Amino acid sequence: MWLIVGLGNPGPQYERTRHNIGFRVVDKLVDETGANSLSSSSFHGEAFKTRDTILLKPATYMNRSGISVQAVKNFYKIEIDHIVVVHDDLDLPFGAVRFKKGGGSGGHNGLKSIDAMVGSDYLRVRMGIGKPAYKSQVVDYVLHDFSPEEEAVIPAWVAHAAQAAWELREHPLDLVASRYGVKKPDWSRP
Repeated sequence: MWLIVGLGNPGPQYERTRHNIGFRVVDKLVDETGANSLSSSSFHGEAFKTRDTILLKPATYMNRSGISVQAVKNFYKIEIDHIVVVHDDLDLPFGAVRFKKGGGSGGHNGLKSIDAMVGSDYLRVRMGIGKPAYKSQVVDYVLHDFSPEEEAVIPAWVAHAAQAAWELREHPLDLVASRYGVKKPDWSRP
């Protein structure tokens, strides 16, 4: 069994924010795979199931994402190397897609929470959101909606990241990274 987690915050006010790009990837995967909704309040989030994969959007708010991930991991007895976490990344330019396994949280509260609850040796799909000019602006920046220009290219970017996350279940990280890694994105071109 695999677990693909998209990080974000619940509620309509956060739907289009930079911090919620992981939720948008999971939504895309749910649409594409026809995954069935799981109704278990013990998962602390919205969970969907295909034959061999759980798709999860934690409803615990970002800084408590690990509670939801741990609940699903424990219930389905999922190994940590079968967990893929899709998240926003301030250290990458907008539209970039990078991959790694394990490592630090880079100050990301969702990753800090997951690391504390299940360990850090899971796969990561890092989606670049750029960063504000000053560190003091980070909270406002990640909780702010994408610009209209950014929003216009998000469907292509999200589809790309969703495909990559799905491929991580079947192919080694280095192969997926070489096939789907995007350093200098231009999503305006097909």
